[in-house]
Formats: sequence, C-alpha cells, structure tokens
Amino acid sequence: MAEQSKPTTPAPPSAEESSAVHVAVAVIRNARGEVLLTQRHPDSHQGGLWEFPGGKIEADEDLAGGLARELQEELGIKVLHHESMLRIEHDYGDKQVLLDVHSVTAFAGQPSPCEGQPMRWVDPSDLGNYALPEANGPIVRAIVEGQP
Repeated sequence: MAEQSKPTTPAPPSAEESSAVHVAVAVIRNARGEVLLTQRHPDSHQGGLWEFPGGKIEADEDLAGGLARELQEELGIKVLHHESMLRIEHDYGDKQVLLDVHSVTAFAGQPSPCEGQPMRWVDPSDLGNYALPEANGPIVRAIVEGQP
C-alpha cells in the first residue's frame, strides 16, 4: 500500500494504475468537526463496512466531476470547494483501488442518505470504533493528525 499527499488535483492515473478502480473519496466535516461516514451495502465489495462518501469515477469524467456527481447522488449535496488530501493505491487481492481523497471544505445542501445507506457523523477520535476498509487507514490517520 502506497500513499502520498498531493498539493493540487492529482494527475490522471498512470498506465500501472489504470487497471485499478479509480475512486473519488470525500472527507466532509460538520461545524462540530465531526466527519461523515456512510455504510457500504451488504452485497457490495467490502459490504457492511463504514467508509468515507464517494464512488467510482466514470471513464468520461474527470476527478472533480466524479466527486461532485457521487456526492450529489449519494448525499444530495453540491460540492462548492474541495482540496486534495491523499492518493492511495491499495490491493485487496481480488480488487485494486486507487483512491483520490479530497477534503470537501464547502458544500450546499444538507447531507442525507439518498441511496438508503446508513450515514453517521463521527468525532475523529471515535473513527477507530468503526470497521472501515483497509484502504481507508491512511485517511483516518490524516484526519486524526489534523490534515485538512
């Protein structure tokens, strides 16, 4: 597993990364500093685990467009501003993922579970109490260490 911080929007995936599922991931905080988690559908890959909102980037969209679309579909919010946090490559054995993680610093609307998924605001100090996919470990560490 490799992780690296990117100061701006990352470049498109390299040839080696292109076989991985490219996922836009959002770290969304509320006014109390809590972060938003959603629970994966039981029948999906890593089913039943909690995760940071987001989803697969479609072939015809860029990272910002994919992030905006996924958050609109899943949570009913419009992304107004986001900043790159991390890029994570992870191999689950049966699936490889490339996570482009962004801090959503401004959005319009009130997040609600548009796809029926459980959703919860969580204090960063409590993230360790939630079962998250292994690839989310670097995200949790960045949040706990205070990265925006």
